[in-house]
Amino acid sequence: MTTHALAGALADDGRRRIFAAIVLGATSATEVAERTGLPARGVLTGVRRLHDAGLVTGADGALAADEASLRATARDSRPADDAEPGLDPVLRTFLRAGALVGLPAQRGRRRVLLAHIAEQSFAPGTRYPERAVDDALKPWCAAGGSDHATLRRYLIDEQLLTREHGIYQRL
Repeated sequence: MTTHALAGALADDGRRRIFAAIVLGATSATEVAERTGLPARGVLTGVRRLHDAGLVTGADGALAADEASLRATARDSRPADDAEPGLDPVLRTFLRAGALVGLPAQRGRRRVLLAHIAEQSFAPGTRYPERAVDDALKPWCAAGGSDHATLRRYLIDEQLLTREHGIYQRL
């Protein structure tokens, strides 16, 4: 089962109600119909679709949620941790595919993350106009974890970049 198939199977309100009734202990189509108030024919169709999607096991009289299939889907659909194995835990936590997923609240962790961004984005001693700094920082913000102006301000505050007359430089 894929996450897409799971979402499709549970997209219908009736099938969600049927699945919930089975999870809560209904073991037959008759019990499901009684608990959900749905017509028997709709329950049978819903159970068949849930069975086809891998959410329900058993025949009428022995219906149960397929917990093993749900666990496997949850395990298989986790986003890949594309970080390098030796990468700092702070970077593994706050970066996905080269983009920020958030900024740490703790200053020490935030500094580790900002130092990484500064090292990856700016050459030491090179002078950058503000537009170039913004352009270098925008890809880091693609996942919505922050915005480039906030990053620029933090880089200055942490003295990872200097700013003088609109020109930035990494020391």
